[in-house]
Amino acid sequence: MRGLLLFLGLMLAALASIALFSYPAWQLLHPHFDFPFHRIGERIGMLALVVGFILVARRAQLADKRSLGYGLPRPLFVSELLTGLGFGVATMLMVVAIMAALGLLSWNEAGVLGVGGLAKIVFARLLSALAVGFIEETFLRGAMYTAIVRESGTRTAIVLTAIIYSATHFFASYHIAPEQVTSTSGLDLLAGTLHLFSRPLEIADAFACLFAVGVVLAMIRTMTGNIAACVGLHAGWVWVMLVTHELTSPVRDQPLSFLLSRFDGFVGWLVLGWTIVLGWVLKRFYQRRMSDPARRG
Repeated sequence: MRGLLLFLGLMLAALASIALFSYPAWQLLHPHFDFPFHRIGERIGMLALVVGFILVARRAQLADKRSLGYGLPRPLFVSELLTGLGFGVATMLMVVAIMAALGLLSWNEAGVLGVGGLAKIVFARLLSALAVGFIEETFLRGAMYTAIVRESGTRTAIVLTAIIYSATHFFASYHIAPEQVTSTSGLDLLAGTLHLFSRPLEIADAFACLFAVGVVLAMIRTMTGNIAACVGLHAGWVWVMLVTHELTSPVRDQPLSFLLSRFDGFVGWLVLGWTIVLGWVLKRFYQRRMSDPARRG
């Protein structure tokens, strides 16, 4: 499990850097820039993660395209990504339609937007979704998956990457007002970032849902031998979710409102059930699609 431990150590080091370096960076930057304290801490954590990822990838011999999940020729990679993107958008729109039919979404936010405003949101959220898809899939279903497979096998890689994928979604955004920043605010920021884990029952439905999503994505990574489809599916799902968050708000006073999590008002028991069904559909789809050896990485 050396590969897994390397990546877990990297993630812990990135979190520790938030506690250690946020306040010194704040003292250095705040007299000249009006950056919020939490934003400085988040950027420090991201920078530590990126630098650490490069070092770990090289040390664990994961810095080649195939290990990172990019083993396909570029035209085929783009084709598989776009196929996944279309599939992801279509299937998540079905989920949104079910939520709307059950009366679980309020569309009040959509009424104030014109065509131009809606187009701007849709395009901006597409860029965000693609960034999320590439970053998370390269890290989890690319390098980390490969490292675990080499040492512990495919099943272990699927389960462990799914657990970590789910857990990383519960790092909360925690704000500290400028006048309240002290020398211990780095520790406060880290504690606030992780505070959701202190109430596991409140996030159990969302955690189970995201774990299932992680299993489906890792399963597709196994069948295809690359992350092209994973990036596309992931981006498609996130794209629809982000736009839905902009246009709607969850309804909390309906008998079926428990199907949407308190965590984000979207993932939860309903999406978990949909993911299980969708996993079976995607498995059959990609089994047939990968019968062509040219499509495997």
